[in-house]
Amino acid sequence: MLAELRPGQSIELLQELHILTREGRLNQDSRRKLKQVYHLYQFIEPLLAEVSQGGHVPLLADHGAGKSYLGFILYDLFFKQLGRGEIYGIEWRAELVQRSRELAAQLGFERMRFFDMSVADAAAAAQLPERFDIVTALHACDTATDDAIAFGLQKQARAMVLVPCCQAEVAACLRQSKALALSRTPLAELWRHPIHTRELGSQITNVLRCLHLEASGYQVTVTELVGWEHSLKNELILARWTGTKKRSAAERLGAILEEFGLRHSLSARFGLTT
Repeated sequence: MLAELRPGQSIELLQELHILTREGRLNQDSRRKLKQVYHLYQFIEPLLAEVSQGGHVPLLADHGAGKSYLGFILYDLFFKQLGRGEIYGIEWRAELVQRSRELAAQLGFERMRFFDMSVADAAAAAQLPERFDIVTALHACDTATDDAIAFGLQKQARAMVLVPCCQAEVAACLRQSKALALSRTPLAELWRHPIHTRELGSQITNVLRCLHLEASGYQVTVTELVGWEHSLKNELILARWTGTKKRSAAERLGAILEEFGLRHSLSARFGLTT
């Protein structure tokens, strides 16, 4: 067995996901992909073990699932051995959802469910459970990460694991108010040039998300998913429910929106009234 693989891991699964070749080999791109998923698994596995205590049946929602690499690996390494619990993969591209359903049936992964819908629509979907224990969103683009957070809040998730991607909304808002901001504060030089607008917008977005989660009763840890040589979209936000809603986080969230001229356009997205 290849040194990179975990004991008991399904070779058939890795071949179907094109992580392993039919000859059972890894190429450089696959090795990088496998390392990223394993690294994320190291963060999620302790959360799953915790919520599974006492015979609890863990439910996990994977938003923006794509080809469901993460969901299949989680099922193979954790849910299969546990013998209970379900994974719900949510993806808007119908052809990927159908392929995932076929692969789950082929492998006998009976407790995997796949739904063709957007992240934004998932919270109101009648076919999904009222509560989830863990919500993941790996590279859910732009506001889909915020939709995943809103989903997790509504479903009273005990933990959320988020790797944001392509944060464009805040940058667009910064561009709209750039002239006014330049006349008001020298700090607007931080986003005067387009490339800086994009980078700062991405940074602000994730800071606002963390404050939103803290204000909503979660303890938040931010780290990198894997080394920067593997992925430029590399920030991992790990939120665990504590029930302690930080008023100071809500106040700072409002202050940042105000400072950057974003309050009117983004207050509702981050749980604040205008």
